[in-house]
Amino acid sequence: MTEPLRVRAGELEADEILAALREGRRVRVVTELLGSEHEVTLRHDGTIFYCDTPTTLHKHETEAAMRECIENQGYVPVREE
Repeated sequence: MTEPLRVRAGELEADEILAALREGRRVRVVTELLGSEHEVTLRHDGTIFYCDTPTTLHKHETEAAMRECIENQGYVPVREE
């Protein structure tokens, strides 16, 4: 098994995370919530994308839905509009 890619929230763009997931890598994102650090594991089994948080397992059937999730959760840099 390939070593997971470990990053802090905001270090990678959504395209970089999705590329790693398509390659079969797990991406572990360290994020801060209410003053505590938490680790979220993102993965793809070839069919379903998963976002495994300390409290919930989100499942997404499409890459677009996974992109929306990681953007909404703040795992990627905020886009300037």
